[in-house]
Amino acid sequence: MDPKSFGKVAVLFGGRSAEREISLMSGGAVLQALQHAGVDAHAFDPAQREVLEIKRDGFQRVFIALHGRYGEDGTVQGALELMGIPYTGSGVMSSALSMDKVRTKMVWVACGLPTPKWRELRADSDWKEVAYALGLPLIVKPAREGSTLGLTKVVRAEEMADAYALAARYDALVLAEEFVEGTELTAAFLGDRALPLVRIEAPEGKYDYQNKYFSDETRYFCPCGLPPSEEEPIQQMVMRAAAALGCSGWGRADLIRRRDGTVSLLEMNTSPGMTGHSLVPMAAKAAGIEFEQLVLRILELAHVG
Repeated sequence: MDPKSFGKVAVLFGGRSAEREISLMSGGAVLQALQHAGVDAHAFDPAQREVLEIKRDGFQRVFIALHGRYGEDGTVQGALELMGIPYTGSGVMSSALSMDKVRTKMVWVACGLPTPKWRELRADSDWKEVAYALGLPLIVKPAREGSTLGLTKVVRAEEMADAYALAARYDALVLAEEFVEGTELTAAFLGDRALPLVRIEAPEGKYDYQNKYFSDETRYFCPCGLPPSEEEPIQQMVMRAAAALGCSGWGRADLIRRRDGTVSLLEMNTSPGMTGHSLVPMAAKAAGIEFEQLVLRILELAHVG
């Protein structure tokens, strides 16, 4: 498409979520790429301006580079639909479902897709019973946050209360999840196309907030090293997982591949990072799509509802 045909474009980034810092990095990269390509793109931070100003100021299309709450959970998508403005990524329902790890798992299990066992947690949960049911170690995390914020790897049942308290600082809905040991993979999609898998090797196997965004020690491999006979079924599974949630446009699933070759879906990201350490641009580049082409294609897939 002619970059001018997109009209006046708002790049939404920043926002009010706990992932604001990463969103500023993602949005800055997207904005620069769109402007370099000749798109009439402008920065728009919903933490500093009312969303209704998007329509008032004549924006004709929106690139959502927000992460976490109020940007990836269906809220801003709903506002844009009410204004009739096309936006990138998944719609209201699929954004909300994907942001909620508990509901995501419910959908995937109902569709016969593999995901680690889990339990919802409350302040009065029986920690020993949960540890027995899921096994140790296990993961405790907020259900509606990303970037591993509020996540704890629990190795003893006595640590459960503190892990719950940390997660509850980010979200009232907290889950404990079976810890699956294996190779970390991520699988992105662009439209109806699955992109090459990325294999992740983090220092000491700890792919946390620091190692995701700021460490130069985390290593990424794309191609991931799997033969096509093993990579392609995983890509197909991710496309089914995205379809089950109603995802569209673009996104990225995080997975674990066990030593026996079986794979478990961890979560779906409907507005993935676009920073210098981000995985969708890495996978796209392996598929022959440079960053500027990637953001233009994502913008081209913008929709209303």
